[in-house]
Amino acid sequence: MAIKNKKILFVVLVIIVIILITFILNAMKREYGNDEESILKVIRSIDGYNFQSIKILEIKDIKNERVVPFLMNNNPGYIQFTKNKRGNYEWKHIEKRENQSFASYLVNLHGEELPNLKFLFVTNEDSEIAKVELDVNGQVFKKEFKVHEDLVAWIDLPKHKSAEYKYKYYDENGKLIEE
Repeated sequence: MAIKNKKILFVVLVIIVIILITFILNAMKREYGNDEESILKVIRSIDGYNFQSIKILEIKDIKNERVVPFLMNNNPGYIQFTKNKRGNYEWKHIEKRENQSFASYLVNLHGEELPNLKFLFVTNEDSEIAKVELDVNGQVFKKEFKVHEDLVAWIDLPKHKSAEYKYKYYDENGKLIEE
């Protein structure tokens, strides 16, 4: 009987070791946004974002958040990561705009970072927008851009319980393009 119990215990231990090894190998294979190469791998691993030309424009770390604006097939987008307990950046949000040369995104940072809301602007070389006026509940923020360039710009927003956003876009001659 003791030999039978030892055999059962041995089989159970072997199964546990196999499960642990599988778990460790899977954890090691997981991609994080820890550097530019791994960020590209993470983006390409997401459905709808794979096998496309990707150009990272910036890697911005804000406390435990990482925001990475990019151009994908020349379309503006960004991916957001949060640092986990092990210090690795896990992706939590991704967005892109198709067939646009200028895109804006409201980036919500989690935690106690201040400000916790930022407007992110991403442009490609086709953009003719030279200036944006962003009205947030009557407070106007202005941002200027170089036209026909791939670039990233940020506006830190004050905390609001609710906000209404209005935009005005201008060309390089100061002419209003669109409200």
